[in-house]
Amino acid sequence: MKLYMTPGSCSTGIHIILEELDEAFEVYIVSLPAGDHFKPDYVAINPKSTIPTLVRHDGTSLTEVPAIAYWLAHAYPRARLWPQDAENATRAIEAMAYIVGTIHGQGFARIFATNSFTRNKSDHAAVQELGRDIIDKGFAILSHALGDKAYLMSDFSVVDPILFYVEFWADKTGIPLSDPLTTHYRRMLTRPAVQRVLREEGYNPDALGKMQKMGASS
Repeated sequence: MKLYMTPGSCSTGIHIILEELDEAFEVYIVSLPAGDHFKPDYVAINPKSTIPTLVRHDGTSLTEVPAIAYWLAHAYPRARLWPQDAENATRAIEAMAYIVGTIHGQGFARIFATNSFTRNKSDHAAVQELGRDIIDKGFAILSHALGDKAYLMSDFSVVDPILFYVEFWADKTGIPLSDPLTTHYRRMLTRPAVQRVLREEGYNPDALGKMQKMGASS
């Protein structure tokens, strides 16, 4: 398989899942600042010009983080990365959709890609403030869902690397996490697969999680 991704982006979640599977795969870096996602070779693979893209063994491309995560979990069931009961499986889909569609797509996107929401620079601060409000609300909901569980679905699943990438963004941008999310984030940072991926993407896992302090509201 081939993963087309950008270091430190949402594709980090898929990178972690692939590493957890312990399957052979190749990584191809897509530079968004350089416009690689609009170049003909990449558009031929992914006409959406988004990341990540997973090219599977049969040569077909799969896009969208929740879809790729779902397929990987079901294509490699021995890894047990998908909940076994219907209720938790449904909650896993719900959580992935909310993290990617709302916390990422409506929250962090307003901070990282403000121009996509308004071309008027005088509106940038208001757009980013709304993004932060969406992030804070989303984290509060996920913190309540996580509670004192080790992982969002109790057992480790494909949902956790997806939650991890928005926690990672919060850490990098100075957004505080609640106690449950901080504990989850730090637990994820101890996983060998996460550490390998972060190092491959140019980050030092030992330097992460230091800014998050226990005692924040949940």
